[in-house]
Amino acid sequence: MINVLIVDDSAVTANYLRFILSQDSEMNVVAIATDGKQGVEFAQQYRPDVITMDLHMPRMDGFEATKEIMATVPTPVVIVSASYDVEQVQKTFKAIEVGAVAVMEKPRGLTSPDHKQMANELVQLIKQAARTKVHRHSRDGVHAAATPKKHAFTHSTVQYVAIGSSTGGPLVLQKILSALPADFPAPILVVQHIAKGFTQGMADWLSNSCALHIKLAENGEMPRRGQVYVAPDAKQMALTRSGKISLTDDPPEHSVRPSVSYLFRSLVENGFSARTLGILLTGMGKDGSAELKQLKDAGAITIAQDEKSSIVFGMPGEAVKLGGATYVCNPEEIIIKLRELLPHK
Repeated sequence: MINVLIVDDSAVTANYLRFILSQDSEMNVVAIATDGKQGVEFAQQYRPDVITMDLHMPRMDGFEATKEIMATVPTPVVIVSASYDVEQVQKTFKAIEVGAVAVMEKPRGLTSPDHKQMANELVQLIKQAARTKVHRHSRDGVHAAATPKKHAFTHSTVQYVAIGSSTGGPLVLQKILSALPADFPAPILVVQHIAKGFTQGMADWLSNSCALHIKLAENGEMPRRGQVYVAPDAKQMALTRSGKISLTDDPPEHSVRPSVSYLFRSLVENGFSARTLGILLTGMGKDGSAELKQLKDAGAITIAQDEKSSIVFGMPGEAVKLGGATYVCNPEEIIIKLRELLPHK
């Protein structure tokens, strides 16, 4: 049984969330808190397995509540928020910085055609969150790295970097990308599973801490060195044979769009494997795992995030199991690998 604490100042929303969760026999709502301060108190009292957290609340908002919970009773926190308010999106990523594991748009009502899908996504996300590893908040986030063995990385052998990530990915992406200089000698293509409506906010949030130029990818553009291209909402992203970015409405893979598998496979099929560094970060499921192995078999250098530093070891763990990782690294080691691409001055 997964015990869930709901923190939301709207009685209508809180009861709707409880209704959704009550439809699953594995879910048990232990309490509803009406503001962040009460949420902290109930987290300490009930010790739930997962907390759903609103952001805009009286007395203490969701960001401050998440920060306090992670400092006192570390618990997986899922931000459930309206997605199209700029201020709320910004607060969402501040909450991720202090330890929230995932974000989801508030499910729409029973009369919405999206109700069933969004309700199912919420249930699955909470089940996923219940299996994540969280730690008392120190803002370290990952373990200290040993210096990995050197590889003869050069820009002549690696001309594209492709990264896939899911649950726990935004904070790891921030850690990695913020350590790279503006003149990084390759374009970086990123597929991050995140709730619809939050992708632009994530790109903006990453930009605030990175020297690299970070933007949502556009159909038909030619990737340039020193730029990060993030797959936009509900689009599959690929690199075409001509080297341009393609965005399509092709069907989801592994129930997600954008899909890491779709991007990685395009690199293999269009002849870029031997010029690619493929990286698979923390995330639930198998998206990108088999395709990381395809990249490696076709000549790419590949990296899977290690289990100790992953919030969820599903995607990288499956890649490791398949033999798809040239290296298994924590984020600091990944940074070292990426820096090997830099020209020596």
